[in-house]
Amino acid sequence: MESQLWVIATLITSIVMIVFSIVKFKLHPFLALLFASFYVGTSMGMGPIEMVTAIENGIGGTLGFLATVIGLGTILGKMMEVSGAAERIGLTLQKCRWLSPEVIMVLIGLVCGITLFVEVGVVLLIPLAFSIAKKTNTSLLNLAIPLCTALMAVHCIVPPHPAALYVTNELGADIGSVIFYGLLIGLTASLIGGPLFLKLMGSSLPFKKVPEEFSSLEVRNESELPSLGATLFTVMLPIFLMLMKTAAELNMEHGTTLYTTLEFLGNPITAMFIAAFVAYYMLGIRQNMGMSALLEKTEGAFSSIANILLIIGAGGAFNGVLKGSGLADVLAQILSNLDMHPILLAWLVAIILHAAVGSATVAMMGATAIVAPMLSMYPDISPEIITLAIGSGAIGCTIVTDSLFWLVKQYCGASITEIFKYYTTATFIASFVALGGTFLLSYII
Repeated sequence: MESQLWVIATLITSIVMIVFSIVKFKLHPFLALLFASFYVGTSMGMGPIEMVTAIENGIGGTLGFLATVIGLGTILGKMMEVSGAAERIGLTLQKCRWLSPEVIMVLIGLVCGITLFVEVGVVLLIPLAFSIAKKTNTSLLNLAIPLCTALMAVHCIVPPHPAALYVTNELGADIGSVIFYGLLIGLTASLIGGPLFLKLMGSSLPFKKVPEEFSSLEVRNESELPSLGATLFTVMLPIFLMLMKTAAELNMEHGTTLYTTLEFLGNPITAMFIAAFVAYYMLGIRQNMGMSALLEKTEGAFSSIANILLIIGAGGAFNGVLKGSGLADVLAQILSNLDMHPILLAWLVAIILHAAVGSATVAMMGATAIVAPMLSMYPDISPEIITLAIGSGAIGCTIVTDSLFWLVKQYCGASITEIFKYYTTATFIASFVALGGTFLLSYII
């Protein structure tokens, strides 16, 4: 009993340490997570060499797979940006008169968000919200909140996003199934957490104009943009290849040449590698950009992911120490005795960690380290379901600890209270709806 209390106290104080280091002392999350890793290792009685080895293995094991996918995804996202492909999707959806502006923003967020980090997606797509707000005389909150909620949903539960891919890999879930069900749950959660929630708020929602400092951000001329076919083909290609891999695993005889080929093409690294070169051609060369210009754009994009890679690597180090010290196993045993459904538990751990550390990615990695040892105790629950439950939890509680909170506040020209009331609530509702969707799916798969 005493050792269990020590484990719980160690975990709680390490999370408090991370939050305090980042918020109070303005320490970079990379350093805060490493600091917490050393603290947990020392508190759990790990030897110095054992602790450093666990940190090294945690960083290497995480980045060894994810760094390649993140790098290739960055190329894909950059090509979406420089070619105007995201704007093409937005302009096409605007022509669908039967869709409300709020629903259009959800669809833009879901489709474009597949290839974009959530913060990058907000910066890239917010000019579309500005444009629609001006044309329709709609409050900017009505458009920005559905967009950002959808971007957060797809970021957390749809591979090849790094956190979703990490959890899928760690839990041994099927990537195609997670993509398919993640998109269904993400769409439902975003529509309810975004447009439906705002509609229920009605006239109490304040009218927000495009802030003066962003009024010069304009959407490009339609004639300069790539075709819709080229855009959708490029965006959906890696998803299609990964789904083909899942279909092969379910329906084909293993060991055949065709099966091996589909397994190879559907591997996230291969799929993203192919998609990067397709993006170069479809969104670059066909748009009259030379290879020297594309090289320059790519090099510029890589510098922006150094911060993300460092944070994810440190998150891997923290997870490595949680596992290596035995803390994760003891905690799993404690949690399994709480008589709480494992889906609810996975969701709860992820949403609490997101609120605490301010990063959905780090929250999902931490939740995986805590929940993974429990899977063997619940053989009737598939790893795909637990993957979706963790992602669903990470959608919620976007508060002041998260840089996304401040990004949305800045672009909307809203007060902290307004962002809490509307955006934080929207992400929590989306998270709760996603949890419900995951529970429903657990009776099917």
